[in-house]
Amino acid sequence: MRGLLLLALVAALGACGSGSSASTPAETSLTVRYWPNGRDAGERTVWTLRCDPARGTLARPGRACPRLADGGLKLFAPVPKNMVCTQIYGGPQVARITGRLRGERVSAIFSRSDGCQIGRWNALSPWLLPPGGVT
Repeated sequence: MRGLLLLALVAALGACGSGSSASTPAETSLTVRYWPNGRDAGERTVWTLRCDPARGTLARPGRACPRLADGGLKLFAPVPKNMVCTQIYGGPQVARITGRLRGERVSAIFSRSDGCQIGRWNALSPWLLPPGGVT
């Protein structure tokens, strides 16, 4: 009887301490490539952002991480194909954001080429992308 009790106790402790069912926080790790005068102009700045804890070369990572958590992947969604956009030029700025947001892959290009693209840009400005505008 004692052997069975000891065996049950060892099995229970093994199941609790295995760590295989423990969940790890989903990773947020982004790289932003920014061209202030357009991709063809060549001049580019790159910065990084990591969350949990907030860090990286982005100017204020502590401000960006909570906003990314609130906005989620929809911040990186492309403009729907059937969307009608105003033909307003907002400036030559272009940014490419790649990496992971809460473990989900992110790859998005942002520009200021029309009203819809300006709206996408402004959703991330000024906490992830710099304010844009015609230069």
